Amino acid sequence: MTPVSRAAFFDVDETLVAQKTMFGFLRFHLAAAGRPPADYEGAYRAIQALKDRGATREEANRAYYTLYAGASAAELAAQGRAWYLEQRRAGGFYHGPGTQALRRHQESGDATVLVSGSFFPCLDPVAEHLGATAVLGTPVVVREGRLTGEVRRPMIGAAKAEAAAAWAAARGIDLAGCHAYGDHSSDLELLRAVGHPVAVGADPVLRAHVARAGGRTLPGLDASAARHGRR
Repeated sequence: MTPVSRAAFFDVDETLVAQKTMFGFLRFHLAAAGRPPADYEGAYRAIQALKDRGATREEANRAYYTLYAGASAAELAAQGRAWYLEQRRAGGFYHGPGTQALRRHQESGDATVLVSGSFFPCLDPVAEHLGATAVLGTPVVVREGRLTGEVRRPMIGAAKAEAAAAWAAARGIDLAGCHAYGDHSSDLELLRAVGHPVAVGADPVLRAHVARAGGRTLPGLDASAARHGRR
């Protein structure tokens, strides 16, 4: 196999897919456990309240994973595949401009790496469908086959850039020749780490960076067509 010399790093939620996978999956997970819809709504509001009180995205991410304390990793993986099939059947799961860009990179022989604050039940089916080279998600702590509710470090902000740099360095890939795609200001460090940043959507922080760096922009999601699963 010819070693790759270039990679494209992709945020996932609202860059490659048209929803917030973590919340879409949480709704599915709780329903599969026989929990009423009110339990999902309560969990969602609690995390939003944390943000409203000034919690960082990293803190909100950690709070989210406490909801899975005690859950079987094997059962979550199975639920993730069932959730993914449900989303695909519903239609509109993927964001066309992002996935088209990923396909172009694959056709050019580039490695394609998903970098997301989400975790394995959500990301593995997406990566398999897209044929991604690797997945860098939030690493959850698993003991004796069950999640503890803890994470080692949320894959958000600077963690994305550091993970991409480590992945590239291990393969002798120069980030100056790589691309990165993101839709939110929390992806800024990832876009700064590469020579070819791409802003997906209208985030002003990312658009300002790509304008300075000579990068590109892609269309984002149409807010009027937002799916409830994006919550």
